[in-house]
Amino acid sequence: MGKYYSLVRSEEKSEADIYIFDDIVTEGWKWADSEQSGYSVAREIRELDVKVIRVHINSYGGHVSEGLAIHNVLLEHPAKIKTICDGFACSAASVVFMAGDERVMNAASLLMIHNAWNIVSGEASELRKAADDLEIINEATKKAYLRGINISESELTKLMDESTWILPEDAVDMGFATQIATDPVSSKAAASVRKIVFDMISGQSKPTPEDCPAPEEETEEKVVPEETTLSEETEDENAEEPVAPAEEAAAINEGFSSVPEPAKNKLIHLFAAFEAEKGR
Repeated sequence: MGKYYSLVRSEEKSEADIYIFDDIVTEGWKWADSEQSGYSVAREIRELDVKVIRVHINSYGGHVSEGLAIHNVLLEHPAKIKTICDGFACSAASVVFMAGDERVMNAASLLMIHNAWNIVSGEASELRKAADDLEIINEATKKAYLRGINISESELTKLMDESTWILPEDAVDMGFATQIATDPVSSKAAASVRKIVFDMISGQSKPTPEDCPAPEEETEEKVVPEETTLSEETEDENAEEPVAPAEEAAAINEGFSSVPEPAKNKLIHLFAAFEAEKGR
């Protein structure tokens, strides 16, 4: 049997990654090394002495009993559980997905939930009993979903009756997932610009003169008609006084309403940069 998880440790933290990238079946039904059984995964989970367990899922599902077993073992573990849908989390795999304290859907991923099914042969009474048994099994899987979702049980039943595929946005809206994974690079850039703007407006940051350089002097010469002359005293009265760096920094710390016009222009440029980053 292959190794289905990797464990990463450091002095500050310990983590483990489990990959379920095939069918979830009982031990005796395994045809390929990549197929997971509740026994093999549960045994490895119990042996993990870590603070965080990430469960990566790309599976069409499998046996309900195995999915419920993995789900419950994850719930019992003291570590923080983060389940991640890397492709499909269908049927029993969606039950495993619901064990996460954080349940993350990638933008290009899907959940699928449905009622339990079985292949049965026998006389009428045996077929009737098999149908009744499936109803009970459905109730067990519903409990796994209901611990996280924010829709009613009747709405959940309707989704399961219709074998529903669920997009990431809908999964978050209904509570199956807690978030959609985002691009870490663009998110970091947008967050950094947002923090700069917020700190400057709220006065939580204390910009230095280097953060607020004095306005650059105009290099363009002003053309004055020959017939009109202005005294040096008049020119000084009409000229706009530049804001010193220290004064501008102090004004920003007092609040946005008191920021001089040059500083407001800088904030406008920061907001524009933020919007550009957000739109990427």
